[in-house]
Amino acid sequence: MNSLIALRPGKRKRILLSTGSSDSHTWNLVFLQLLLEEHGNEVINLGPCVPVKVLMDAVKRHQPDAIVVSSVNGHGFLDGQRIAEALRSDSVGKDIPAVIGGKLGILGDDNKQYVDELIEAGFDAVFTDSSSPEVVTTYLGELASSPEQRELSS
Repeated sequence: MNSLIALRPGKRKRILLSTGSSDSHTWNLVFLQLLLEEHGNEVINLGPCVPVKVLMDAVKRHQPDAIVVSSVNGHGFLDGQRIAEALRSDSVGKDIPAVIGGKLGILGDDNKQYVDELIEAGFDAVFTDSSSPEVVTTYLGELASSPEQRELSS
């Protein structure tokens, strides 16, 4: 049995999973949800085309340990900027680790130019569409799993 799947409920991280408001793709969300659950996380999947207000309401309601934003449509950079601004200006969302990944733009290999800007906007990590799933799960696995633990580790 995979020891990651057998984690006690108190040790599981609550991950809020979303796309930006312009992204209607769902297969990426299903894949990420299954991957994150396989690694012992509780996943709240908000589905596609999530307006920033809906995301922020979910942040307040669920108080996740991390937020994962996935983009497939090539507008991840634009959606991500709006999401980061809302998160980092909110009293609840400002300290929650947030990552974004996928197709950040329509420039192919040059999409990596968006990484620094999204970090500057407020994301804790940015993964391009060439990043492996293991990099994402490793990063999330290393995060403290509760707001109290995040305070102690900072």
